[in-house]
Amino acid sequence: MLSGRVTSSTSTRKRSETVSPSAEGRRTVASPLVCEMHVDEAEGTDYEWKSNILHQSSQMSPETITDPISSVVALLKPRPSISKMVEAGGRWRVERTDIASPFYAAIVEGRCRLTVADRPPVMLEAGDFVLIPDLHTFSMRSEVAPPPGAARIPLETGPGRFRLGPADAPVEVRALIGHCHFAAPERQLLLSLLPEMIHLSGHDRLIALAPVIHDETRSDRPARGMILERLLEVLMIEALRSSPGPDRPPGLLRGMSDPSLAAALRRIHGDPASTLSVAELARDAGMSRSSFYARFQVALGCPPMEYVTAWRMALARDLLLRGGMTNAEIAERVGYGSASAFGMAFVRHEGVPPRQFLEHHGGDALRQG
Repeated sequence: MLSGRVTSSTSTRKRSETVSPSAEGRRTVASPLVCEMHVDEAEGTDYEWKSNILHQSSQMSPETITDPISSVVALLKPRPSISKMVEAGGRWRVERTDIASPFYAAIVEGRCRLTVADRPPVMLEAGDFVLIPDLHTFSMRSEVAPPPGAARIPLETGPGRFRLGPADAPVEVRALIGHCHFAAPERQLLLSLLPEMIHLSGHDRLIALAPVIHDETRSDRPARGMILERLLEVLMIEALRSSPGPDRPPGLLRGMSDPSLAAALRRIHGDPASTLSVAELARDAGMSRSSFYARFQVALGCPPMEYVTAWRMALARDLLLRGGMTNAEIAERVGYGSASAFGMAFVRHEGVPPRQFLEHHGGDALRQG
């Protein structure tokens, strides 16, 4: 199996230089899926940006995406849940222990302290962005701790707006907070590839994306659900690819920071149906078999072929739940020579045959053949 969740966050204080004024009073912001996205500050319209994201990413199919980070996010299937603007003043605290969902926060103004279970507190300030792919328990509070017994439940002041702290205290902190969920079954294997927490500072694109998601969440416009799904994919990809490089804990991001391993990972994710062996992957990486094997295991936290099998099985689960394919067709898509070879590999990895997995997760019945 792949290694367990990593135990340390990644953070950077580098400033992104991606937003610049143009002669027409508009800002141009680079996007991971769009060469340019135009935000009209005078009219407040982001239609062109959303349309381009929707057009270019709506056909994302995990087994056809060559970029490993994008393919993992596409397979996780992030779906919208909650987006809210939180304003706080004075001494305040909020706690949650029943989350079990991805969480992100963009600090628009002020400073506050975030504490996640089993981790040291982190001071957040304006321009900071935090992504936690699998949050369960956290607390957030003012720089100065509130007195014992202070109210810990935010007051809703309007649609998508909440207030923390004494009502008569001036607003000192504004943050866009979002929760979503992953639609992928058995997502723990995929989450094990990602860091537990990403903390970025001065990243303009992420700070720009959060209010667009917030606005779309509160709207009732056509294609709202699909646009939100694409925006969440972009948000996650941008956060993941922007975290620091070689110092990351073992996982996909650390592997992608090594150019030699990145070549092998692109082969695994982009062509799972091909013949994948340690020898083939070492050749893609431009390394000897022994050197490649050792470096891969240190960076990813598991041997190369264990990673290959885990990725193929993740794709197989997704194809099963999409429906309309035989075991033989799925076997061909994920690199097995026959339906029986695929079935045996699936049982070894998942503990149940493909049909039983499908029945358990409520998918369409496999087509006979």
